[in-house]
This record gives sequence, C-alpha cells and structure tokens, in this order.
Amino acid sequence: MNRNYRLKQSSEFMRVRRFGKFYAHPLLVLIALNVPGEKSNVGVVAGRSIGKAVARNRAKRMLREAVRPFLSQLIPGYHIILLSRRPILVQNLAEIQDALRQLLYKAHLLHDEHGN
Repeated sequence: MNRNYRLKQSSEFMRVRRFGKFYAHPLLVLIALNVPGEKSNVGVVAGRSIGKAVARNRAKRMLREAVRPFLSQLIPGYHIILLSRRPILVQNLAEIQDALRQLLYKAHLLHDEHGN
C-alpha cells in the first residue's frame, strides 16, 4: 500500500477508534471516520489476539495487499482503520478482499460503477 494513503500518527488512530463507525466481518473490522476536506487514509492493525509478531505482521501484510486495489475507488474525506481478526491467518487474499469489499460497500466508502 502506498505510504501516501496510510494513517501514521497514533493520535489519528485514537481519534478514529473513539469517534468512528464500526463495521464487522468474521475476518476483519472496519472503522471509518469522516474528516471533510482531507484525502482518505487507511491504517492497518493486528492486535496480540492474532498471535505472536510473525502472525501479526503476516495479517497486516495481507490486509495492506487486500486494500491496495480499492485505494483509487475510496471516497475522499475518510480515515479508515482495518482491524484483523484471528481467522484472517488461514484465508487467502481473494477471500480477504471479498470481505473487505463487503465492508467498504456496507460503509458506503466506495464509488459505484457510475462514478457516484
């Protein structure tokens, strides 16, 4: 995932976690916060419940790769956090992208086919 699209500061993460809207799936959780006037940024998180460092890093790499095709379709003005859940470790990339697509549509964060 391009660094220009990443949430970087812990204060941004805390603000999204506190005030954002949650959307859940068995593989991941999406938290979105509307921040008008800014481009959309995405942060990826894997907590200790995922496993040790190797497993957490794998989960984060998988999520970053899964979100990459959607970056150009994101509606501007949102900060988004993707929280991985333990079952993500045994899924392939296509299943993770499908789960992410479902959550992004549920949260109304993607442009549709007509550019709306």
